[in-house]
Amino acid sequence: MSKGNFIAGRWQAAEGAAFASIDPATGQPVWQGAASTGADVAAAVEAARAAFHGWSDRPREERIAALRRYKAALEARREAFAKALSRETGKALWETTAELGSMIGKVDISIAAYDERTGVRETAMPFGRAVLRHRAHGVMAVLGPFNFPGHLPNGHIVPALLAGDTVVFKPSEETPLAGQLMVEALEAADLPAGVVNLVQGGRETGAALIDQPIDGLLFTGSAGAGAHFRRHFADRPDVILALELGGNNPLIVWDATNVEAAAGLVIQSAYITSGQRCSCARRLIVPEGHEGEAIIEAVAALADRLVIGPWDGGEEPFMGPLISDRAANQARAAAAALGGRVIRQADRIPEAPDSFITPGLIDVSHLTTPDEEIFAPILTVRRAATFDGAMALANDTRFGLSAGLISDDAALWGRFLNRIRAGVVNWNRPTTGAAGSAPFGGLGDSGNHRPSAYYAADYCAYPVASFEAGHVASTLSEIKGLRA
Repeated sequence: MSKGNFIAGRWQAAEGAAFASIDPATGQPVWQGAASTGADVAAAVEAARAAFHGWSDRPREERIAALRRYKAALEARREAFAKALSRETGKALWETTAELGSMIGKVDISIAAYDERTGVRETAMPFGRAVLRHRAHGVMAVLGPFNFPGHLPNGHIVPALLAGDTVVFKPSEETPLAGQLMVEALEAADLPAGVVNLVQGGRETGAALIDQPIDGLLFTGSAGAGAHFRRHFADRPDVILALELGGNNPLIVWDATNVEAAAGLVIQSAYITSGQRCSCARRLIVPEGHEGEAIIEAVAALADRLVIGPWDGGEEPFMGPLISDRAANQARAAAAALGGRVIRQADRIPEAPDSFITPGLIDVSHLTTPDEEIFAPILTVRRAATFDGAMALANDTRFGLSAGLISDDAALWGRFLNRIRAGVVNWNRPTTGAAGSAPFGGLGDSGNHRPSAYYAADYCAYPVASFEAGHVASTLSEIKGLRA
């Protein structure tokens, strides 16, 4: 066992490798600590297992009350938490403030979802009643991403706790402070020891966690990681897998009268959060000819007007840096490898850290490009002669997370809605828009048909169907072939 102390659900490692998170806008450290070792992870899972029956056996009203205390703790910490998220991710303060709002709102949404999707249903029967109930799985491992390090793991943890599961949470190694602050808010809700457990670290810590006897893995991240987890658990059907992965998302603009308004929706779809949303548009599809050219020109002109800068600079930014210099350098290299005609270069910003990148817009019409997600503000353009051709281009992907149509033609929307292969499908709204009261997830390499958000209740509990009679009564008359 590593030297250290297991305090309030957090294993304070003493022997794990030191690591830090870095403010991508300044290069300054935001958080420093030690990675959890394999022994630390085992201790966290053991603590979650020991706490499970006590937590799941509690009346549901008590679990709801605890989560409402967590909601109040988040509200009390909203401003400080949002600023910490901005320092650790580089995101604009307006965006991290909205992220805290989503985290707070998730509690009541998850309570409603539990009641609607996994509550108790009872039907009268001649012998008594048929009852449908739902039971918690056990110990859930939650692996968090860096782009929404509060909102996305919160969207797994809250419904899991409501269902009666216990949790071992590993944040992204890029955003350990966000994970620590979330667990501190959960601790302030006076949860029993072991119900929520935080482990910190990178790939080795995550590998140690999925090797433990967990009952579920709730993950938001890349398609590559999701494929690894499917292979890892291929012989363990007892482990519930909920995978919300990335996308190479299409956005079609067709028969849109207001070109500038259409360009605004494209900008919001492709470049918000510096392109670091799994639902960002990656592929813009427009008509051949003058109409398409006008859209492209309007998007490029609007991209030139975007304020790119640190969250606490003198001018409020539309977007900040990518999560790291390494991520930005990889994105610029990926954009250059696409070929095509560069309309706007995904480039460095003079006198700014390498983590900052300008919005890229690249015409790859008639080129073969990799069907991969570039997690950055880089948008490719393709042209189509017909709307059916545009639909074929949109569906030409192994992913299926989000898709959008910008058009004044309602008939085109009907065709798009019926034919597009994606789980989040928007009309005249950014591809990144999604309601917390609806499911969120995709198909293909974008997930495993376990959408999160409102439907997270589904993977946090399993159904138990019962026939019940209040007393022992003879059923001899129901037995066929019985001698007198």
